[in-house]
Amino acid sequence: MICYVDSSALVKRYLSEPGSSEVRRLLAEAELVGTATISRTEVVAALAKAVRLGILIREDGESVRQFFRVDWTDLLRLRITEQVIERSCDLAWAHGLRGYDAIQLAAAVTWQEALDSPVTLATFDVKLWATAELVGLTPYPQELPSLIESWKTGRSTG
Repeated sequence: MICYVDSSALVKRYLSEPGSSEVRRLLAEAELVGTATISRTEVVAALAKAVRLGILIREDGESVRQFFRVDWTDLLRLRITEQVIERSCDLAWAHGLRGYDAIQLAAAVTWQEALDSPVTLATFDVKLWATAELVGLTPYPQELPSLIESWKTGRSTG
């Protein structure tokens, strides 16, 4: 499987939170994993926020950041070109996406076209997840809305 991870999925590799086990399993099974270059900043910003909120102590945050820095070199990093920006503008307009979500989606779609192979888009943003299938990507996790609901209510989904 070829997997595109947006920052909402990628950060779950480094923070222990709902969805982390699913992401770790997906990354272990994927043949190829790619993400947009902006994911680097988004993940580091999420780690910094976890430190500010006291979810991680600063020393642990620094360690996790270093771990991410090393892992970053193993990811296929997709550049944000003018073509990707143009496509993201169209996707944001057509689907009501936020800016960075539209960029992530445009990068994944552009990559899928370049590979001429199916790409699974891993995201934990419900709007982006729902839009992924509309534009021809395979959304992951398969049942994100019910998974999120189970986390809210404390129920297991299987």
